Amino acid sequence: MNERAPLLPPWMKGLSARLLLLTIAFVMLAEVLIYAPSIARFRQAYLEERIAAGHLAILALQATPNYMVSEELERELLDSAKVYLIALRRPDGVKLRLGMAPAPAIALHIDLRQQELLPLIGDAFATLNQGSNRVLRVVGVSPRHPQAIVEVVMDEAPMRTAMLDYSQRILALSIVISLTTAAMVFLSLQWLIVRPIRRMIASMTAFRDDPADASRLMLPSGSADEIGAAQRELARMQQALRAALHQKTRLAALGTAVTKINHDLRNMLATARLVSDRLTASDDPQVRGSAPRLVAALDRAVALCTDVLHFAGEGPPATQRRPFELRALVEEVGDALPARAERETEWIVEVPAGLSLEADREQIFRLLANLGQNAFQAGATRVAVTARRDVGVVIEVADNGPGLPPRARDRLFQPFSGSARPGGTGLGLAIAQELAAAHGGAIALVRSEAGGTVFRLTLPS
Repeated sequence: MNERAPLLPPWMKGLSARLLLLTIAFVMLAEVLIYAPSIARFRQAYLEERIAAGHLAILALQATPNYMVSEELERELLDSAKVYLIALRRPDGVKLRLGMAPAPAIALHIDLRQQELLPLIGDAFATLNQGSNRVLRVVGVSPRHPQAIVEVVMDEAPMRTAMLDYSQRILALSIVISLTTAAMVFLSLQWLIVRPIRRMIASMTAFRDDPADASRLMLPSGSADEIGAAQRELARMQQALRAALHQKTRLAALGTAVTKINHDLRNMLATARLVSDRLTASDDPQVRGSAPRLVAALDRAVALCTDVLHFAGEGPPATQRRPFELRALVEEVGDALPARAERETEWIVEVPAGLSLEADREQIFRLLANLGQNAFQAGATRVAVTARRDVGVVIEVADNGPGLPPRARDRLFQPFSGSARPGGTGLGLAIAQELAAAHGGAIALVRSEAGGTVFRLTLPS
């Protein structure tokens, strides 16, 4: 039977807990880096104290006429200095010695006059790792007289015990410092980072559940730091997304409504077209003169209904890709444009023969037809289509129209807002962009000025 792992409290699973553990680890690492030279300095200070104690003990010899003391006093002086033997060499050449009995065999010589940091650290850890007692011979300058050299012979075990006690105190202090620092960092992170992030997460969750509810938008705290900036950007993104969803909802409702009324509306327009055809046979010259305008208006109404239906009712266009010759397609587009029947225009095809494209032929036809129709409706009399093979297939549609106004350029590919002519819907370019994206390509405005406009369509080959 599998045992279920114990459930951790929520705060242990979050960012704060990880930072808490990292803070403890980093503080302990810093304490270790501080401890290494500290324990080396403690060992050196201990040995220097033994040198100072030895010098103080041997001063008792200078108070006697023959530099001799009793064995009992000698033993007491050596015990107070915690050494076996003390030797002093004064600047005047006088040498004093305390401890005549043979000392134990010396295992290690230490010269305090020649010590560097790294060797001191190595010697300190060697002492801590030493399991048995060693007898040390220590030579150093007396702190009481800079020119006096003192030599002592001592046990290493008492020094090791003192170093272990010091290490325990350092460890306890390090634990207290690391826990205190970690707790302060934890509380600071909870207040400054985790709490605002949780507010942002709660806002995103609430917004996901009901984007239409304005009360679920993020309310920035007004902080000037990065968290405040993230909250403000989240609020802007939610507002923009809410507006886009609102527009999409209205477009979907419009598509549904147009789908329902499209059949009846087209029947009505067909009936009106029949009536308009009869008006062309009227004996009244004014009626006959008005009939073409009525027919054109009805044709525009039918085209508008068709475009709105296609844009609002269709999902993402599905492509059926087959290879075809591009030049023949461009020529067919020019022959099928309705705007060319209304006045004298030029449709110039500058596509190399044999240039093929693997794409959905009907959709590319519709895309180019939208570009050409928009150009002629905007006032152009000449449209040139060129194509070349580069990384993919690059098609450029250039006209000699009056150019696009600045307002139309800012919202060029937005439906119902990117039209450059009065009464236009702006669906032509929006549909063209959608068709290009369905093929993995892109359409862009190259330039638009008084001498004409150029659009570039890039499609993968």
